[in-house]
Parts: sequence; C-alpha cells; structure tokens
Amino acid sequence: MANGHSHGQATGPHRDRRRSAWGSEGNRASGPLYAALDLGTNNCRLLIARPDDRGFRVVDAYSRIVRLGEGVGRTGLLSEEAMDRAVDALGNCQRKLVERGVTKARLIATEACRAAGNGDAFIERVKQETGMALEVVSRETEARLAVAGCVTLVDPEANGVILFDIGGGSSEIVWLDLRNRCGARGFALTRFVRSWASLPVGVVNLAERHGGVDVTYAVFEAMVDDVANHLKDFALGDDLTAAIGAGGVHMLGTSGTVTTLAGVHLGLKRYDRRRVDGAWLENGQVGDMIDRLREMSYEERIDNPCIGADRADLVLAGCAILEAIRRRWSCERLRVADRGLREGILTELMAADGVWSKGKGGRTGSRKRGKT
Repeated sequence: MANGHSHGQATGPHRDRRRSAWGSEGNRASGPLYAALDLGTNNCRLLIARPDDRGFRVVDAYSRIVRLGEGVGRTGLLSEEAMDRAVDALGNCQRKLVERGVTKARLIATEACRAAGNGDAFIERVKQETGMALEVVSRETEARLAVAGCVTLVDPEANGVILFDIGGGSSEIVWLDLRNRCGARGFALTRFVRSWASLPVGVVNLAERHGGVDVTYAVFEAMVDDVANHLKDFALGDDLTAAIGAGGVHMLGTSGTVTTLAGVHLGLKRYDRRRVDGAWLENGQVGDMIDRLREMSYEERIDNPCIGADRADLVLAGCAILEAIRRRWSCERLRVADRGLREGILTELMAADGVWSKGKGGRTGSRKRGKT
C-alpha cells in the first residue's frame, strides 16, 4: 500500500527517539527484537525495533524502490525484471533479520502480489531463494494496519479523521468516527473505524494507464476522474460528508505523495523525516502544492530533492488520487504521516505479546482492547 519515501530514512512512531536508536546503542540494549516488512507495489521496506516503555525504539531500517508491480496492470503478471529486483532487496532484508537476531516478525506483501497471476509463484520463489515466508494480506488487513500505524498522529480534539494511504497498486481510505471516543487515544482509536474502502488504484497502475512523464491538464483530470469513479461506492460516504460539515474532522495521509507535498511546501533541500512526519498542511496549502507540482516539467520534478528520479513519473498520479479524495470530502487540515504499515505491524505484534503490560502505568490495556 504505502509506497512511502525512499530517501534512506527510517519511519516510526517516535521520531524524537529515533536518532538515538541507531547503531551501537541499539545493539547494546536488552530485550527482544521485532521486525515488520512491507513489500508493496513500489517499495520494499523493513523496520526492526525493540519495545520500550513508551512504545518502541527503531534499531534498523531498510527501504528500496523495486517497482514490483511494474506492468501488472497491462500484462496481469509480475515481470522477471521486477521479481529479480524484489528478490535482491528481500535478500538484503533477510540478512538484516539474521544479523540482528530478530525474534518475531511479520512479513507482508500487498497489491502487486494480490493482483498478479503469478503472485503465488513469486511468493514461493522468495521462500526458496531467501528463506522468507511472505504473507499476502487482504485489503482489509492492509487498511487496519495503516490505521494502527498512524493513529498516534490523530488530533486529540478531533471528532473524526479521514485516513488515507496512497500506495503503488491500491489506495486505502478509512473513516474514524471519534464523536464518542470517551477520551480514547493512541492505539485504542482503532476501535472507531466507521467505514473503509480499498481502491484498486495506486501511483504505479494509475501512471501506467494515463502517463506520468508529460502530464497535461487533461491527463491529470482524467486520472482524477478515474479515481473519483471508485469513490462513489464508499460506504456511508454521505454520512461522512455530514460529519465533516459539523466540524472537527481532519485528514491524515500516509504515502510518498503527502510526504513529497510536505517536503516541497517546507522548501527542504534534502528530505528530512523529522520535519515532515506530523506536519500540518492547511487545505489551501495542499491545493497550492498540487498546482505547483503540476506546473513542473518532468525534468524539474527529477531535480527537486523531495521527488527525485525514482518518483518523478509517479508523484502526479499520487496528487490525482489525493485531489479526487479532496474533491469528494473537503477538510480544512491535513496531517502528514511518514509512517504506516510497518509501524502498525510492530504495534500489533508487541501488543499481542503484552510487552507494555510489564511496564508502568498499564497503557497496554487500551492497546490490547484496540487490537482488531
């Protein structure tokens, strides 16, 4: 799902603790290590972390653009070249798991493997060549994990949240209805999913259908219309519109699209997760950034430090998906998340093991009750 940023930055729910979590300090700490791997349509991403009393501390991470789903929309199959790239990246991940001595892991694959006719054969090849047993998760599971990974960024005063994850091959949208949250915060908010949908459109397949290099106004609008057709069947969509009208609802976006928009908005000379993750954008600022990216040439997108060659042909497809969501449900604010599935996986694994119940304050109770 989340294609994310691939600037060599780790992602996780405790950005203020991340820098001290790397290298020798992470190796010296005691306690079990957990790992989460997300093989998406565009990226292969790994996160290794150790639980602590405030959540977890990241000790290692890996991210590489592999474009596993390249051409699947046209051929219905994963290409040999794409599978080779993914297997190579997964081999690197497996070495990290072994070197770190990870005790528990969940390794998932998403839309590319769900959609491809040879997805099962690829999963078997991965097992044979790397020893990794990938789990092809359902779209519902993908949506739940995205929520679990991002809910710590929900405004404590919000009455609702439209959480979206723009991926390479699919995009998930979740409505968290928080009008009766009764003080619940953090992971416990996963109990308040009112409606969700998984759209069979992401930045890779949308760009392949419409073109991502020379994107004219007409091409961009065609992509928006493509996505809008999939939004028509969102369950309780009119109820969500009414909730937004009543106030207190904000968007929460996790994907390379929104982190790119935030980076461009902040004028970053080099992508900096610490400044992007958790940033707020006003609705007008989001529109301005989309317009700014649309006006860039392909070469200008390549030259932008927050986009680069790897994403220059995909970012406008992501903008079109976001624009379709904004036109359907307009919120005053958008919060940016450089986190997602991997953080959700780690949180669920650790909560299932009761790691926080051994610490102070009994915070785990709400985490466990919130697990879906």
